[in-house]
Parts: sequence; C-alpha cells; structure tokens
Amino acid sequence: MSETIAAIATAHGVSSISIIRVSGGDALSIAQRVSRQEKILPRYAHLTSLYNAEEALIDQAIMIYFASPNSFTGEDIVEFQCHGGMIVAEEILATVLSYGARLAEPGEFSKRAFLNGKIDLTEAEAISKLIEAKSLDAAKVLARQMKGELREFVDESRDALLRSLAYSEVMIDYAEEDIPEDILESINRQLDALIDQITRIVDASHRRRGLIEGFKVAIIGKPNVGKSSLLNALLSYDRAIVSDIAGTTRDTIEEQVRVGSHIIRLVDTAGIRESEDTIEKIGIERSLSSIEDADVIIALFDSSRPFDDEDEKIVSMLENLEEKHLIVALNKSDLEKSLDTSRLAAYDPIEVSAQKGFIRLTDKMEALFDSIGAGEELMLVSARQIEAVRYAKSAIEEAKVPLQSGELEFFSYHLQEAVKAISSISKPYDSEEILDKMFGEFCLGK
Repeated sequence: MSETIAAIATAHGVSSISIIRVSGGDALSIAQRVSRQEKILPRYAHLTSLYNAEEALIDQAIMIYFASPNSFTGEDIVEFQCHGGMIVAEEILATVLSYGARLAEPGEFSKRAFLNGKIDLTEAEAISKLIEAKSLDAAKVLARQMKGELREFVDESRDALLRSLAYSEVMIDYAEEDIPEDILESINRQLDALIDQITRIVDASHRRRGLIEGFKVAIIGKPNVGKSSLLNALLSYDRAIVSDIAGTTRDTIEEQVRVGSHIIRLVDTAGIRESEDTIEKIGIERSLSSIEDADVIIALFDSSRPFDDEDEKIVSMLENLEEKHLIVALNKSDLEKSLDTSRLAAYDPIEVSAQKGFIRLTDKMEALFDSIGAGEELMLVSARQIEAVRYAKSAIEEAKVPLQSGELEFFSYHLQEAVKAISSISKPYDSEEILDKMFGEFCLGK
C-alpha cells in the first residue's frame, strides 16, 4: 500500500461540486504542487487556485488535508472540492496522476481503511450498501451497522462460542478431574440460544431485503384487467401499451417508482392465460418467473366482468404463495360490478379504478413496506454475511451431535469452524483474494 492513489469520488454528470480524493504517502506533496502552496494545515478548508503541470490555472477550489492516521484510510488524504462537471474534475485528476499517483481501483479507499484498522468489514459493507439504499428504513439500518451494531453481534456470538470451546478443552485436558455435572447442559443451552438468534436474524434479513435492494412488486392478472394501466398510473407516464386486445403485453416490463419513502421495482407481467401463441407463451413463462422473484404480489381482477376460469387460475396461484405479501385489487370499480368476489374475500380486496385513481392501492403498499421496515432487529445486508451465519449455524448444529456422546474432539472441531465462520463477517481469515473480490464491488472513489 505504498503507492498513492487518486480518484474522482463523485458520480459522473453535471453537479455543483466534484470531489477528487488522493490517499497515500505522497498525497500532501502532490497537493502542494497542484495548489502551489507550501503550508497546508490539516483539517482546514483552504480556498486555493489549482494548476496543471503546465502551470495553467484549472479552477479555484476548496482543498482539505487529513493527516495520517486521522483520516478515513488511515493514510494522508487530500480532497479537492472543485466546481462540478467532469471536465474540471478530470483535469485535476490527470494532474494528480502526472505527479506520481495512480488511479484507484474500485473500493480501494475502503479497502485501505480496513487494512489500516479504521473500519471492519461490517462497516465497509454498510458504507457500500448505504449508497444503494432504496428506502429511509434501509438508511437507518445501515447507519446503525456503521456504528457497530453487527460487529457487536459478531463479537458476542464469538465470545459465546469460545466459552463453550474453552469448556470442551478443559474437559479434554482434565478428563480425570471433577467437572461440574451441569456443564454439558450449560453448553447446550448456550448453543441453542445462539442457533435461535441466528435463525431469527436470517429470517428477518430475508424478509427485509427489499429495504436495501428495493422491494420487487409484480402485478399479475388475466389479460385486460388493467395491469398496464396501473403501471402507467404509478409511473405517471405511458410506459406500457394499453389496448382492448387481449395479450397486448407479451413481456415483463420493469421500472422503478417511489412509494412513500421506498423505491420499489415494479413489474408489469403478461396476462396469465392458456395461449397457443409462441411469443405470448414465452411472456407468460416470464410472468411466472417474476412472481417467484417478487417480494409483493398485486393480483388485479376486473370487477366489471364475471369471475371465470382464468380468474380461478390466478386465485389458485395466490393460494400457493404463502410466503409472499399479497395485495388483491378489484379494478374498474367505476363500472357496473359483475364479479363474484366470494373466492377473494379472504384477501380483503380493495376497489381501484384507472378513472378515479389508485390512491387506495398506493396507501396500502406504503403501509405494507413501512411495516416490513419497522423494528429494530439486526439485519444482514449482504449474501456474504448471510452465508457466513448460515455456515456457523450448521457447524454449531453438527457440533451438538458429538457433544451428546462425549466425543469432545469432534465437538471442538465443529465449534472452531463456527467461530471462523462468524468471525469472517467482520475480519476474514483469508485476506487478499477475498478482499479484492469484496471491495471490487464498490464504486470508484470509495
């Protein structure tokens, strides 16, 4: 990590301010050359002119120096806050690179912060996910994780496992000594409590994953019930073609829309029915796939038409979606009602209309998303974290088997595997390859 790295830390595009970040042993000397200033005070906002290698003025900008180790990466850091737009920022970056820095790799600033002990992996992943957060609730969860909430769980779980492991090692080393009779029962209670806690955390993390990624909402129904009209209304523009011809929508259409404080991924699916049309059949298959992937299903029925076999097929699908959040809506409620709703009564359907608006539906969606996001329970924010605690849980369950028969060497082996798995959430045992893969998913300049 002896090299000095630099990158533009703000997103591409037109903006008021762009930030160029430089980190490493030569950051201060490079800043002195770019600004033509010898004395640069730490943590002081310097309003200064910036020049390129040909002595030509680039911009007048704010320059801030963070001296090692009191910086994000633990190294000397200089940030140039220049006028927005990529031309100025790229010229400053090019000048910095010409003075000996190299372009940072994605996530390299955060990687250096981790390797220098400024953050652990739970904080690093929270930083990465906070940039992608799709709801206010997600931002709150990630803010708590950046403050060490997940690290505390890891440390407490690791300590509990190490206590059990210590008991086991004592019993192995001093088998002939008197060991309290209730020690095995105490170890079992500790491990059972940890298994229960891990199970709750994993279940809650799956249930609330839409807070981070954006809840995926699939609109389903038979042809011509108004799915595309609903999509267009929620987006406030005509994204999907609307017509009276059954089967107009032949493929899934996915768009993002804000509902309350949540950004959701809304999917309009092809009408589900029996069809001999090859293209339409492919669209229907994709609709079924979207239903499997969705967090929330909006089942739309046409209240102006009699209940038929195609409606029955939709209801049968809903009955097999016990783990999904379901919302049933009766569209075209402004027309004369002909639909027998007895098969839908269990779902507490709401009446909506493209003519009168879908406010009741959006209100129900917002309340649903808020209820999912409510609560203070710990949440795992990445597949890596979930896999680690799952493996730890599996290792603990495997350890309990030899514990019952007194095979303490095997018990200790499985428990050590659990310790490694749970510890890897914050500080992995394997370093360079895992870290490169993990931090490589970050955006440039982080």
